[in-house]
Amino acid sequence: MLWTILIIVAVVIAAILIFAATKPDVFRVQRSATIDAPADKIFPYLLDFQRWPSWNPYEKKDPAMKRTFSGPATGPGATYAFDGNKNCGAGRIEVTEVSPNARLAFDLIMLKPFHGRNKGEFTLEQQGNSTRVTWAMHGPAPYFSKLMQVFCNMDRMVGGDFEKGLADLKTISEK
Repeated sequence: MLWTILIIVAVVIAAILIFAATKPDVFRVQRSATIDAPADKIFPYLLDFQRWPSWNPYEKKDPAMKRTFSGPATGPGATYAFDGNKNCGAGRIEVTEVSPNARLAFDLIMLKPFHGRNKGEFTLEQQGNSTRVTWAMHGPAPYFSKLMQVFCNMDRMVGGDFEKGLADLKTISEK
């Protein structure tokens, strides 16, 4: 009986490991919202890290988070390092590309709870009197990440945070 249980457990573990290996080698999480404001009113909230606490959902998860700003105040090279609780982790964001009122690209380097290096971006598309804002993050999915995806849905987890952030950005931009 014990051998049967051990074999079943081994088969289940092997199946999980094999299933994880079939997951894609890259990931992408993306959410969009339409904001009733012109892009030039929204973009400053994205461009300036010092304005992120007004809309960024991770700032609200840990109001005591330690923040360090370096480099230029805005634009390529602007850097925002953070060290927060278990809900936020620790890492660094560095702006890599700016197209005023249209696109902001950045590198996201996570140090805690897991090491990772991903790309992020905000794109703004003017649509009449409104602007469609898209928040996206993408990067490699190493095996450990694939294994985690078997048990938790990263798109739903991170995507939910993006949705909250875009809703708050909408609220402050439409005032």
